Amino acid sequence: MSTPPSTASTSPALTCLLVDDEFLARHLIREYLSHHPDIQIIGECENGADAVTAILEQQPDLVFLDMQMPLLSGLEVLAKTGRQQGIIFSTAFDEYAVAAFDKNATDYLLKPYSQERFDKAIAKVKSQLQKADTAIPELLAEKHLYLERLTVKDRGHTHVIPVPNITHVQAEDDYIQIHYQNTSLLKTQSLSELEKQLNPADFVRIHRSILINLNFLDKLIRSPKDAYEVQLKNGIKLGVSKSGLERLKEKMK
Repeated sequence: MSTPPSTASTSPALTCLLVDDEFLARHLIREYLSHHPDIQIIGECENGADAVTAILEQQPDLVFLDMQMPLLSGLEVLAKTGRQQGIIFSTAFDEYAVAAFDKNATDYLLKPYSQERFDKAIAKVKSQLQKADTAIPELLAEKHLYLERLTVKDRGHTHVIPVPNITHVQAEDDYIQIHYQNTSLLKTQSLSELEKQLNPADFVRIHRSILINLNFLDKLIRSPKDAYEVQLKNGIKLGVSKSGLERLKEKMK
């Protein structure tokens, strides 16, 4: 049994997500993780679709990922999230190991595995994260600061929307309407909360209820009554408030 280093209590906790459709498998990982107090479990998922949502929204440092699950496989989860590090597969199927490492998995635990084998996987992922954090801290900070994808659940499906594809977002009561690629989806979230998660170099609030992607801005139009609206490259026109106009002009300098 491994002994946690004496500095664990003072070090920032690594966040961890458990993804497995079997309760006993998740319970075993929890038990093994009890020997690593510097790792904080922030959630559990029983299927691949929920895992995609949790990974994109919570950005855990470490993900324990089963291979065969309902809705999406472990490899499909990696493909949809674009996850590049901090992945430990925990599975009963050995035939996917090569594909897993091709997808940048840190380790591949074949069930059943011991505490000792588990601890070696933890050591590997900590080393990987430490090296990445030392080599490119600014890049990692930027990646965790701004969203790269949004997930929206609609009629039993989980849609993954790349942020660069979003043209604009409009607030509607307790929801936001996300417009992208000539379609739109509703998501339960405030516009202010989403705005904080998006790169301000790309998105600007032109109205208290409208956020636009500057990459899709075509022109700013002034009406005879000194009112303004923007026209996006897809032809959509949106009203601009006085404060929104100031923010927009600042971005357009």
